[in-house]
Amino acid sequence: MTKKEEKAYSQEEIEERLKQELPHWYYENGWIRRKFRTHSWKATLMVVNTVGHLAEAAWHHPDLTVSYAFVIVKLMTHTAKGVTDKDFALAKKIEEVVQWQPGAKTGGILEGTPDDPRFRYLKYD
Repeated sequence: MTKKEEKAYSQEEIEERLKQELPHWYYENGWIRRKFRTHSWKATLMVVNTVGHLAEAAWHHPDLTVSYAFVIVKLMTHTAKGVTDKDFALAKKIEEVVQWQPGAKTGGILEGTPDDPRFRYLKYD
């Protein structure tokens, strides 16, 4: 199998794409990044495991900074030495899954977590 060469975007291109496609992400020191705030260590671990599953399934591996009440996800394509379409695609999937709130937006049988501090885990945008 031959690897397709991936184009690394310029800082200006990255910042424009983030503004248009991923407004909660930002560019810093060669990476696109997103800080997910949580209510507890349990929630932090859920975010880490979600990101880990998505990254492994995509065969693209982010750097993570993990603390009690937040997770910072950093993406860049090492082989391209920069940010590529692969990073944007994984960031979009992470955003979609981590920020999913079934009860708040879609209704239906999946009601989402109760509006009760005992059950809150993610600080949604």
